[in-house]
Amino acid sequence: MGDVVSTHLDEGRRQHIAERTGKVLGEFCRCYREQYGVALFNSVRYEIEGNGGPQAQLLHRKVPLEDHVIFSGNLFQYIEENKKWRNRFCVVPHNYGLVLYENKLAYERDLQPRVLVNSAGYKVLTSVDQYLELVSSSLPGVTPKSGHSPILKCPTDFPLILWHPYARHYYFCVMTGKEQERWKAVLQACVRHCNDGISEDSRVEAPAFTDAVRMYRQAKEQYGTWDMLCGNQTQVLSNLVMEELLPELRNTIGPRLKGKAQERQRTWIQISDTVYRMVYEQTKAQYDAVMAQCEQERPQLESTIRTDMDQIITSKEHLASKIRAFVLPKAEICVRNHVQPYISSILEALMAPTSQGFAEVREVFFKEVTDMNMNVVNEGGLEKLGEYMEKLSHLAFHPVKMQSCYEKMDQLKLEGLQQRFDVSSTSVFKQRAQIHMRQQMDDAVYTLETLLHQELGKLQGKDDLCKSIQRILERVLKKYDYDSSTVRKKFFREALLQITIPFLLKKLAPTCKGELAKFQELIFEDFASFILVENTYEEVVLQSVMKDIMQAVKEAAVQRKHNLYRDSVVLHNSDPNLHLLGEGLAIDWADEQPQPEPDRRRRAKQVVSVIQDDEGALPYELGAEGLLRPRSPQQPREPAPDGREETREAPARESAGAGGEAGQRLPNGTGRRSGAGEEPAAVAQPGPAGGPSPAPGGQGAGAQRTAPGGEAPSGAGLCQTTPAAPVPASAVPASPVPSAEVLSGAGVQHTPAPTPKPRATVPAEAEVPQGTAASPSASPEVPQGTAASPSASPEVPQGTAASPTASPEVPQGTAASPSASPEVPQGTAASPSASPEMPQGTAASSPASPAAQAPAPAPGMICQQPSDKETGEEMTSPSSPPQPPATTESGEGVQTEF
Repeated sequence: MGDVVSTHLDEGRRQHIAERTGKVLGEFCRCYREQYGVALFNSVRYEIEGNGGPQAQLLHRKVPLEDHVIFSGNLFQYIEENKKWRNRFCVVPHNYGLVLYENKLAYERDLQPRVLVNSAGYKVLTSVDQYLELVSSSLPGVTPKSGHSPILKCPTDFPLILWHPYARHYYFCVMTGKEQERWKAVLQACVRHCNDGISEDSRVEAPAFTDAVRMYRQAKEQYGTWDMLCGNQTQVLSNLVMEELLPELRNTIGPRLKGKAQERQRTWIQISDTVYRMVYEQTKAQYDAVMAQCEQERPQLESTIRTDMDQIITSKEHLASKIRAFVLPKAEICVRNHVQPYISSILEALMAPTSQGFAEVREVFFKEVTDMNMNVVNEGGLEKLGEYMEKLSHLAFHPVKMQSCYEKMDQLKLEGLQQRFDVSSTSVFKQRAQIHMRQQMDDAVYTLETLLHQELGKLQGKDDLCKSIQRILERVLKKYDYDSSTVRKKFFREALLQITIPFLLKKLAPTCKGELAKFQELIFEDFASFILVENTYEEVVLQSVMKDIMQAVKEAAVQRKHNLYRDSVVLHNSDPNLHLLGEGLAIDWADEQPQPEPDRRRRAKQVVSVIQDDEGALPYELGAEGLLRPRSPQQPREPAPDGREETREAPARESAGAGGEAGQRLPNGTGRRSGAGEEPAAVAQPGPAGGPSPAPGGQGAGAQRTAPGGEAPSGAGLCQTTPAAPVPASAVPASPVPSAEVLSGAGVQHTPAPTPKPRATVPAEAEVPQGTAASPSASPEVPQGTAASPSASPEVPQGTAASPTASPEVPQGTAASPSASPEVPQGTAASPSASPEMPQGTAASSPASPAAQAPAPAPGMICQQPSDKETGEEMTSPSSPPQPPATTESGEGVQTEF
């Protein structure tokens, strides 16, 4: 197949591709240099003048959580070189890069990964028919005849396909529907994170880049949202070049493709991927060069800005007044006739799914903390708190538990409005809202961590710990409600601007854009680097519609739609010293729990464990190199949950074939890894839950960088681990083309068997018994008299009898068994299936008690802001937090639960 690609991409055509790429990048770099001066001026002005918005109540984690694995497990991958399906062990590090190993043993031995994938710009498909439809649309006129075999055959009914409009595609499949749903959530989390590749922390480079992309596309009369504005800067520019280059190549090469329809489609996918790699490499070199040039000129530009700030502002305001007098009357008419009637409809379509998603985030957070509180009281107390909090700290990065929140955005529909306002897709708004959800969850968890850590020295026992956790939870929920309202209102305003501004610019372009050149003479030559007529014109258009957008969002808040707060609502006396706590060192909960041995080895935290460690064989013959392998003698054979026998590949046979199937890979926003110069660790140390902890991997030299989207060469040196940097967890590393990181010593933490025994060595392919997670109905014994819910009831209006806010004292020596349930293994989160019996006359604490006694507020007036006199925080319309469920959903298989 490589010869076929070379035939269509000869030297002459490659030279033509390089010239077209250079032309597009030359025009873009001109736009970027112009926008760089404007962005630098805005950044310095913001630094001097400031922009006081509402202060966030939740703390933000300044040191991101690193050295942990988001997900890991086995799945089957289709290898295009030999057209066979192979079992692969997939690891998703904290930076959301997909890293595929030959098998789990290769990962544990720190061997070179087979494939590293950056999922920016990809779509996750779970249907072969949907994939074939997209492939057919990418090469019009080539459709397989009925009865002929399609381009891809999946051996199971549960495929997982990563589709990209330009780069290569990746084909996976699993054995069950539950596995497919979990892997789909994981892959979507990877795509979401990698799409958000341009860090917002940069106040100069990021806005300069996005504005340059917008100006370049508007110069080509391409307005509206762009789906391929995803990934880091180099990936976005590569998509920009391919958007213009690919149609030309399709018209030239498409008619010359030979063979059956399936072969032509397969050849075209490989040609597109090869061109994308070429464009990517050239784009990276040229963009890095212009970035270095701008950074070199920055000190001089910044000195001029600080010296002549007042004159620059005066000159810009004079220019804006002239453009406003010319443009504003026309813009106001256009807004009144074409935009204003639809603002409320757009806002309502955005508010409903977004607010439901944030409400689900609140519910998941409340449930997880409440379940942890129950487990602390019933099982471990202070001794187990560190273990539980370490798991809770990764809740925002648990793709399966957060999936219920993200799915709410799937309801976002802009029926009829999409075509009117030239919105190509709603995926841009969905992913932005989902990223906000994840950030709010992490802020809430980190705030609870910080407050609880501060209280540890004052606690005397389980009862004090339970009351303290409940009190802190209520404080954090109030802060979350306030911050989520602020974040949502900002998101609604930005989304409305993204929808309406391109529409207005397109409408006004025929009558206004041609006349803008005459305003250039109003700008002093010394200030031409910081003031642009085009940018000032867009600001005037924005002002014409901004008043209506602000008014629509304000009215929604005044009517308390979807639990939005008015701008005048603030949290008075709300922990004035709380933000000082966030300036301290990051909390390491592993140090708060007792270690089983003096040797405290640092483990890679596992957010989600292996989905299915027992690798199932495909339902057909795989050839000489099948997936059968012997089991480890240390592990007893257990039947699979569905009754079929699990088969496993021979690790030695898999390891011996690691040198084959070499290729190139796409640098994927992950760091570099190490491990070439040290022999793999074989000693396993029991973790806090009693199971063996993976030993840290070795460090070594030999870094490599490869082309985008391919497989890692088998003989290449291992990558160097990137040191932890104080950037947000959602940010992609600063390097435009980072490579995938496999963390040194990143072990896979599983839920242990009921009677775990520490082992001296790690077997070649240790099998994790399935079904060890706690049953949802299992509950440890609780002494009679324990409160039905550890949640404290919020304060009720004056004159209403309030329920107790803390659990009553547990009578000594009294025990009641809520349900006949087996003992939960150590380290497994268990929650009771029913509340234990209460002594007669004892008041049960329940978060729903105020609602039962207090008069119900009018519909639409409920604001989920419980009041807490102890913290001095006053909010309007208090209401109780959601009642905790009686049972705890436990994971299936060997998924680690918090």
